[in-house]
Amino acid sequence: MPRSTIEEVAALAGVSRSTVSRVVNGSTAVSPEAATAVQQAIAKLNYSPNRAARSLASRQTHAIGLVVPEDIARFFGDPFLASVVAGISARFAESDYILTLLIASEDPGGKMTRFVRNGGVDGAIIVSHHASDKFVSRIAESVPVVFGGRPTPERESDYIVDVDNAAAAREATEHLIALGRRRIATITGSLSMPVSVDRRDGFVATLSDAGLEPAGIIDGDFSERGGADAMQSLLAQDERPDAVFVASDLMARGALEVLRTAGLRVPDDIAVIGFDDSTVAVATDLTSVRQPMYSQGELLAGIMMDVLAGRHPERLSILPTELVVRGSAPSVTPPA
Repeated sequence: MPRSTIEEVAALAGVSRSTVSRVVNGSTAVSPEAATAVQQAIAKLNYSPNRAARSLASRQTHAIGLVVPEDIARFFGDPFLASVVAGISARFAESDYILTLLIASEDPGGKMTRFVRNGGVDGAIIVSHHASDKFVSRIAESVPVVFGGRPTPERESDYIVDVDNAAAAREATEHLIALGRRRIATITGSLSMPVSVDRRDGFVATLSDAGLEPAGIIDGDFSERGGADAMQSLLAQDERPDAVFVASDLMARGALEVLRTAGLRVPDDIAVIGFDDSTVAVATDLTSVRQPMYSQGELLAGIMMDVLAGRHPERLSILPTELVVRGSAPSVTPPA
């Protein structure tokens, strides 16, 4: 069936075209009788506004770009990203905004950047970004941006949703020290990302406060394969660690598989703590730092809508974390 027009709605309702437009756009400058007539005509004709025409008139697309500077395998395989995106999507589902996914480990030829800068979206949410992602700065110069995690470089105008990664790493490391572990290593995420640097620094500072040195610091690149390779390297050292703080559950799963294959017992031989408290942690009985991933996504979307509506939300939002203790690093049971 052909699309009903705004003129047909106006004719059926017995009002002007501008009155229909005001009702469609939520204006209160319409009498209750006219508004009812228009709504009944819309229902009868199954009319839906032409989004493209409305965008041209308002210079808005009602689309938000979700920029993920990662490859496709990482995006679809990482439970952290999946949970954050689910929260973003749920929050936008309550609004007129739609989410446009822009995945790129780099931006060859500037195609994605041009799309954003040429008005393809009203704003951008950027997650999982690296210091080397120079195109991110070009996007932030052209549309309102909200960052999931601290960006590099960080500008005073940036809106950021994050957790205190250094403090969370400190809590995890203190737990391992409390278990009596003294040869404690860490598997970091990519150190081109501020989140990885913060977790590593929190780990190192906590060991230093306890008079200990790291038993190893190895980059696992936030991937399961990277976590496995990092654990292989730690086991090849002259002195094997007795505990490992791993900066993501996904890397921890790779590390746990290596330990299992090597015939080592967790936590007896090596205690392991991950980060995220994702479905991976539940499935592997992994002690993990819980961060509110879904809530982060909801907040990212909410801040973006506030900014586009001309409101002024807090520029920095830090959400709480919590250490969830499971079998890979259980708490010490006090003597009876």
